[in-house]
Amino acid sequence: MPLRRRAAVLVAAATTLTALAAPAALADTTAPPATGTAAVARGGLYGAADPTYDGVWRQSYAEIAVARSGYFASGAATAWLLAQQCADGGWPSYRKDTAKACDPKTEDTNATGIAVQALRIVQSSQSGAAVGRALAWLGSVQNADGGWSYNPGGPSDPDSTAVVIGALGRDASLKPNAKGKSPYDALLGFQFGCDAAPADRGAFGYPGTDGKLTPNAKATADAVHGLVEGHLAGYAYASPSTPAAPPKSADCDGNPQAYAKLDPNAAASAAADWLLGRLHAGGGHLTAVTPGADTPTPDYGTTADAVIALDGLGRTADVQATATWLGTDSAAWAKGNPAALAQLVLSGADRSATGTAPLQQLIALGPAPTKRPTGAMPEAGKKDDSSSAATVWTVVGVALVAGIGAGLLISARKRRRS
Repeated sequence: MPLRRRAAVLVAAATTLTALAAPAALADTTAPPATGTAAVARGGLYGAADPTYDGVWRQSYAEIAVARSGYFASGAATAWLLAQQCADGGWPSYRKDTAKACDPKTEDTNATGIAVQALRIVQSSQSGAAVGRALAWLGSVQNADGGWSYNPGGPSDPDSTAVVIGALGRDASLKPNAKGKSPYDALLGFQFGCDAAPADRGAFGYPGTDGKLTPNAKATADAVHGLVEGHLAGYAYASPSTPAAPPKSADCDGNPQAYAKLDPNAAASAAADWLLGRLHAGGGHLTAVTPGADTPTPDYGTTADAVIALDGLGRTADVQATATWLGTDSAAWAKGNPAALAQLVLSGADRSATGTAPLQQLIALGPAPTKRPTGAMPEAGKKDDSSSAATVWTVVGVALVAGIGAGLLISARKRRRS
């Protein structure tokens, strides 16, 4: 079982994924950790639960949510995240002793990809160099098909590939490797097309042990989110006052091969339609069968991921009722869990919450951020070209040639299923 899935089982509350359309980068501050919090003992880490399986993931997600909610993230939180990075550029799920060298087998693409996304938003004085090393590492463990596995060495999966696309940005995600395959090509290979049953078309599948794809809500939400976060798809960037209509999905009757040639916007739109169908079928939210149970229960984490992804595509009105449901029904699920609270904040559930809002609960679990002055940053939803992946990837290209050499596009993966 991949580490992110294992975390959801072994840690009382540790769940999942990333953000809306990218706002402008936020400068890191040197605000000290809040006194009297568990974060002090852990040197800036959000939350008091065992970080073994999700430390980097929850820290990155928490920083993203706080930064995108009108705050400058704490320098202590960013310092914790930077200290977790390995010398070769990758991140593991958690390094207990940062004085010891990393075991390369513990490094994973998901922790690395989400850490890059967080550092792009929270631009400390060290984040640029850390991002450059991380992207070089990701390039060195890319599979021949253009995608990534959870840990280097396995076949590509949609979730890991999507997280990395969110870290790379548009230009790098569409750039072919030595085999002529781009990260986007790899991701599109997991989408069900015209040869699938009508009910499955548009979904992204997660491969089973036999390699067969099964439509998967988590993989679909992650795929859409990766396309949005990597600036390959999204409708909120152009003009919030006049949002563009989503592009039409593939016409299987008129062109049976259409899904093989979908551009990122059309692929994301088809996936969004499938997700919305699943939300409708579940009564406004997604469900899952807990091991040992006979009846489905609400899947809060994947529902939040779906709302974040659809909101990033400009489908906010379509998921407003779901965001409201999350804000009123997920308190027990998210309590004390930085990653889950971050999901609620980024899904818009924070605006619908009763009692103590998820954002305030999240802030209380980590080093105190600083409120951003009005006008210190352009409004959320505008594309951040200043920290675009294209710029960083260019720098990384030089690093790859100078430090690692030319034949590095290979390798890796392993991850999860919902």
